[in-house]
Amino acid sequence: MPIDLAQDVPTPQPARWGCAATAGILGWVLDAFDFFVLVFLVDVLAAHFHVGKRAIVVSLTVTLAMRPLGGFLLGLWADRRGRRAPLVACVLYFCFISALTPFAPNYAVFLLLRALYGIGMGGYWGVGAALVMESTPTHRRGVVSGILQAGYPLGYLLAAVAMRTVEPHFGWRALFFCGVALAVAIAVLSLQIAEPEAWTLHRLPGWKQIVRVLYENRGGFFYFLAVMAVMSCLSHGTQDLYPDFLKSVHHFSNATISALAIVYNCSAIVGALCIGELSERMGRRAGILFALGLAALALPAWAFGAGFTVLLAGSMLMQFGVQGAFGVIPAHLNELSPPAIRSLFPGFVYQLGVLIGSPAVTIEYMLRDRWGYQWALVLFELCVLVLLFFLFGFGPERRGRNFYATDGNEN
Repeated sequence: MPIDLAQDVPTPQPARWGCAATAGILGWVLDAFDFFVLVFLVDVLAAHFHVGKRAIVVSLTVTLAMRPLGGFLLGLWADRRGRRAPLVACVLYFCFISALTPFAPNYAVFLLLRALYGIGMGGYWGVGAALVMESTPTHRRGVVSGILQAGYPLGYLLAAVAMRTVEPHFGWRALFFCGVALAVAIAVLSLQIAEPEAWTLHRLPGWKQIVRVLYENRGGFFYFLAVMAVMSCLSHGTQDLYPDFLKSVHHFSNATISALAIVYNCSAIVGALCIGELSERMGRRAGILFALGLAALALPAWAFGAGFTVLLAGSMLMQFGVQGAFGVIPAHLNELSPPAIRSLFPGFVYQLGVLIGSPAVTIEYMLRDRWGYQWALVLFELCVLVLLFFLFGFGPERRGRNFYATDGNEN
């Protein structure tokens, strides 16, 4: 697919695009923070609701399972009515649901609240990414894309920090209120910005037309669905079981594992920023392939490292590559999306791909019983990397696409 680097593109005013990008990015940070707070409280919540730990883990699965519904509903709303109102409603909604969580009278209500939270969590990314990418100057999409995607590991880090600082002084319930002030700030900030001109130019007259455009672009939808499902396997497959791997194979203490996780999450944030910027110079696919190459090089040290130093280096390089590849995704997906559904298309395909890729951890755990922990991780991720090299190596690209042009005049 040809690349459009048209120069006659309206340049958003700095204040306008800066506020829009800030609102979108902070919301994704808050989204991740509110999700990972619960991850740190599995034992506490199990005791509070008088259920086993497995029941709390199930609530995480329920949250993830509801994300595609949020991506579809909020994306549809944003493409029909604009970016601001859905963004404000979504961030206030999932923050409110999160604040209600610790006051659930029983496990059934708790599970319902986590399902409702999943709708908001899934709805935010598509709307936020569309607002950020449509408001950002073309030549800065790469780095801003990296900043947006780095918000997820940053939210994870902030949840870990809150667990160490807020919980000991104010109790575990206070963790669910930490994001309220930020949610209000994001809402106020979002109301100060205008709707992106790119959305106004491509707005469709009704809901049916939006759904029809999605159907007409089903080929691209299923391609990106495959991409996001395998990317989810890469991300969750290298992160979710790694702390347990370090404890089981290397017998590291919880404090050591926590310290190591903080460092490799910092590396993940740097990777998203660096590869996002690099993709502006060498292209989206080339930037992603370079990041995937780094992840492949990290495999031996990441899985077979004999000591803390080697494992630290391997995990840092691994997460630099993994999140580096993810850092390009917001820009790449938005540039390849049909203009009229630039919120629905990326948001729905992203969240549905995450759902399809969710069994990755279970598969790795099954392989562990047959091949051992180290080989299970390596073999699974090697297959994932090969698939991604193929998908991106032969996939489309439209770096620098003119979001303001009408269909047929974008190249």
